[in-house]
Amino acid sequence: MQFTLQLPMLGFESVTHMELKKIDDIFMRLESVDDGPSFTLINPYALREYSFDIPTSLQAAMQITETTNLLIFNIVILSSTIEDSTINFVAPLIFNTDNQSMAQVIIDNRTDFAIAEPIRNYLKGDANE
Repeated sequence: MQFTLQLPMLGFESVTHMELKKIDDIFMRLESVDDGPSFTLINPYALREYSFDIPTSLQAAMQITETTNLLIFNIVILSSTIEDSTINFVAPLIFNTDNQSMAQVIIDNRTDFAIAEPIRNYLKGDANE
């Protein structure tokens, strides 16, 4: 499904349209429609409790209401092993599937989210549990 960015993504201000492709129940692929960046995304709710407030101005720009169908994903920085890959919980991507709009939010008022949390922290059977 293709989405139009309502606000520029940090570092990729020229990108305006992206396509979201399902990999499996946890991972997605986000690719620029016009020869731009691509990202591996993860469903944060499959890993942990995760909630944040969407700013009112962004809700208006994306036409988000209480009944809007939203998807939330976080960018994964892949490493040589999945355990060493990291997740950015501070800058989630919000997708409005009703009108195919998307935006990135920066969560700056939470100390329980990090910009580079290792996936190993969320793997079952890991010594960190």
